[in-house]
Amino acid sequence: MDGHGIYMDYQASTPVDHRVIEAMTPFWRVHPGNPHATDHAFGWAAARAVEQASEQVARAIAADSDEIIFTSGATEANNLAIFGVASRAPRERRRIIISAIEHKSVIAAARAAAKRNGLRVDTVPVDKEGFVQPDAMRQRLADDVLLVSVMAVNNEIGTIQPVAELAEITHSFGALFHTDATQALTACDFDVQRMNADLASLSAHKLYGPKGIGALFIRRDVQQRVEPLIYGGGQQHGLRAGTLPVPLCIGFGTAVNLLVGPSADQERQRIQDLRDTFVNQLRKVMPPIQLNGPRTSRRHPGNANIYFPGIEADVLLASLQPHIAASTGSACTSGTIEPSHVLRAIGLSEEEANASIRFGIGRNTTHNEVTQAVEKITQSIRRQETR
Repeated sequence: MDGHGIYMDYQASTPVDHRVIEAMTPFWRVHPGNPHATDHAFGWAAARAVEQASEQVARAIAADSDEIIFTSGATEANNLAIFGVASRAPRERRRIIISAIEHKSVIAAARAAAKRNGLRVDTVPVDKEGFVQPDAMRQRLADDVLLVSVMAVNNEIGTIQPVAELAEITHSFGALFHTDATQALTACDFDVQRMNADLASLSAHKLYGPKGIGALFIRRDVQQRVEPLIYGGGQQHGLRAGTLPVPLCIGFGTAVNLLVGPSADQERQRIQDLRDTFVNQLRKVMPPIQLNGPRTSRRHPGNANIYFPGIEADVLLASLQPHIAASTGSACTSGTIEPSHVLRAIGLSEEEANASIRFGIGRNTTHNEVTQAVEKITQSIRRQETR
């Protein structure tokens, strides 16, 4: 991109779409109003802009605008969902269930919320493709479960979970269902009504919007069961206090709006075709590689998590700089030295996990970039093999 190499880390973050930037620009200087200032026209204009953004986000997931709570990102949204529900847990509901491949912001929040509120966290395993099996979930559920949290689309291996079925099972035991849907809108149609979700977390920078803004969908009849994390002026129905960042809200709404509509499926198919071309070309020049995660259509169209036998992933990535941007796992945990907990959960050994790289393809990726990336990866591996 722009002469700075080939960007293939779209699950970590996406470039902001130029149309998003254009929509945000006037709200940095021309429209300076506080959306919570009710005494003048500048405040009214800001409030209308935020409401429009809220409606855009809500419409994209089949929710109502008063069910959208803007946050600083998906990490805060996950924390609000888990801590908020745990803090108002009834005496008979003492367990939280999460999947083995959740984002660290769900894992850490669940453990901390459980410790603070005297609850217990149970983990449901996944199969070798990263799917939570409904029977496995059913076996762990009982009338003492407060909340179940299962990521809609995994950020490392792209698994698209059977969220609707898992939520239905969860509700049959009287528990609430939360899903981290951060990767969902670029992967599939995500409808909170059809998915039976009570709470769902979103993040703008995963879908061509700005960093620093996300949202938590909270079903209207569940909102009284959520304790706020941030107190103050009672903004956003009292669920998240603080002045909303108007330009970021506008950017989020615009980005989401660009993802829905008749062209959405075509764009996902184009990205999937590029992903498949990338994987197939790599297989032709180095047959031993393996794709980690789903082999079916139930996978994020731009995700390719690849195991390179006999190769150290961090060494390969270093040798590809500054030509290709990819990662060894979640951007939120890539600074750690332990192997990916997601890859270990689907059965990879520590050695195999440490030889795996996540490549992400997205809106700005071209066929030429995919071909160039294969060539550079091949050249780099061959140089390492001859040393």
